[in-house]
Order: sequence, then structure tokens, then C-alpha cells
Amino acid sequence: MLRRWTTAWLAAVLLLSVPAGCNYEQLAQQSDTDYGSRQPGDPKMMGAKAYGPNTGNPDQHHNGFFEYSSMLSRRVNALNGIAGSIVMLTDKNAYVAILLDWTAVGTTNKRGTEEQNNTGTTDGVYNADNGSPFGNPRRVVSPYNSYFTVEDHNNLSPELKQTIASRIREYVPSVQEVHISANMELVNYFNEFAKEAWAGRSLLPWVQQFNTVVQFHFDGGAVRPEAISQPAEPNPRRPEHLN
Repeated sequence: MLRRWTTAWLAAVLLLSVPAGCNYEQLAQQSDTDYGSRQPGDPKMMGAKAYGPNTGNPDQHHNGFFEYSSMLSRRVNALNGIAGSIVMLTDKNAYVAILLDWTAVGTTNKRGTEEQNNTGTTDGVYNADNGSPFGNPRRVVSPYNSYFTVEDHNNLSPELKQTIASRIREYVPSVQEVHISANMELVNYFNEFAKEAWAGRSLLPWVQQFNTVVQFHFDGGAVRPEAISQPAEPNPRRPEHLN
């Protein structure tokens, strides 16, 4: 009798442990600590693709206005793997500029796509190539002693982009397209635009410059925005001073 009871008890434990194991695996797949597993049935990739072009509109990046969203920036910034984010909303799209910090795995499609050389920190210098202790104060990210950027947004993990875009659409379901990049120059431009918003100034004078930036980075635009340089802060009445 005791043997029969013990056998039944062990069988019950085994039956209970199977769904527990499955739930644990599912929770791991759903978490934002791993964007690289990409297993069939991964919950992060279920459903329709939430990021990138999907309207087929050739004028999708000709935005009529844009605004900085502090709420969405905080929501994206809360994800593991993201060191910082700036989210801009337009009359059509959401654009997300991110910095990576490697607190999650699989954020990029392949190793070696990061652009930063942070070895200068061990030598007490900013620029590891020339030994300079100075950086560009207008650039939130640079090739030296910074969080990590990736030049081509196609090298970001699809799981990472899907996670970010799904979070954006959760709060702004009316957005048509969500475009995400960790490109260094795009991040620096978005930071310049955001500084105007933080100062309480209108972003309307910057719409043409903004469209030039997003068209180049997401739509193969012919005009390459110049890198953010050292001069004084941009004058909102003269957007050309941004470069």
C-alpha cells in the first residue's frame, strides 16, 4: 500500500513539473534579456511584424510635423539592453533612436557591429587613437567612451525591434509605421531635436531637417546629413545651423 501511494505521489509530482518547466521556458522567451534565441514559436515574434515599412507609401517619410515623446522614450528605455532612447512621433510614424548597453544578449545580428572604442578609459583619455582628453559636447554618443551604436539598423535583432515596436504600438496604436535605429549620427541628430523640445521650443522649424535625416537612414534618401559638429547650439530660427 505504501509503495502504491508513493508511486502515485511521484507521478503527480512529475505531471505538475511538466507545465511548470514549459511555463519557465515561455517566461524566458518572453523576457527582454534575450533577443537572440529566435526559436520557432518565440512569443516575442508572434503576430504581425510591428516595425519597418508596411504601408507601401513612397511618401511615408515626408512627415508634416514631429514631436518628442518623453513617455514613449521612458517606456523603451526601461527595456533591458537599452541604455537610452529618444522617440519621435509624427503625423504618420514613430521613430526610435536607441543606444545599447549589452545588458541583454542578442541585440545585434552579428558580433563586431558595435562602433565604439572604450579602451581610453583604462589610460585616462577620451580618444584612444590620439590620446585627447576632449570630446564633442554636442554629441551624446561618439566612437569613444560611449554606449554602443550600430551603423545599419538591419543589423539590430528582429526580436529587439519587434519588442520595441510592440511597446510603441501598445501606447500609440494609430501609428502607421515604427522605425528603429542605433545609428550614431541619427542618435546625435535626435538628441539635438530633443534638446529643442526640452527647452520648450517648437520643433516646426526643424521638420525639413528631420525629414532629411529619417529619409536618409530609413528610405535610402540621397541627401546625407552632415555629422553633428562643435559649433554653438542650433538656432531654431535657422535650422541650417544644426550642422
